[in-house]
Amino acid sequence: MVARNVRLLREQRGLSLAELARQAGLAKQTLSKLEQGAGNPTVDTLFSISTALGVPVTRLVAEREQVMTVQRGADVVWNERNGYASRALDHVYGSGVIENYLVRIEERRGANRPAESHPVGTLEHLYVITGRVRVGPADSPVELSAGDFVRYPGDRPHVFESLEGESLVHIVVSVPRAHPGTSTSQRTHSDARR
Repeated sequence: MVARNVRLLREQRGLSLAELARQAGLAKQTLSKLEQGAGNPTVDTLFSISTALGVPVTRLVAEREQVMTVQRGADVVWNERNGYASRALDHVYGSGVIENYLVRIEERRGANRPAESHPVGTLEHLYVITGRVRVGPADSPVELSAGDFVRYPGDRPHVFESLEGESLVHIVVSVPRAHPGTSTSQRTHSDARR
């Protein structure tokens, strides 16, 4: 799991094995063994790698399926400063394509067909502006209301369904950069919606 996560995060940032090792202050061989699943990293090694990648250490040791995060509008704190209030929704790490969409979802009777999966490592960040929706991975969607936020893996089948009338959502899709010689598709979010 750690090997897979480190490799994915390194590739999303366009870093070579040697460059990440340099930034983390590790021997290239140490990092190579870790990415092959043959290493036994210390806690200090994991913290060095996470710092170099700019992510919490939990991103290295957590199963990818655990990346779904829900933030309820009623539970958030707005930070006031200089005459305005702001609320942090989420962070996007890495390089690649970042797509922003406003999406109107109409209520449909009957089952909605799940949206197709995007390239490996894609995340969708969805904020509900108006209405009530059921969104997220097809096997574990969540119900959200206006002001709620969710982040979930976009590289698995996922659903969008309005629960009452028309709902309006803002979606940010982060698609990792494809690397030469990989089979990762560069289909965008809008391509998959067609």
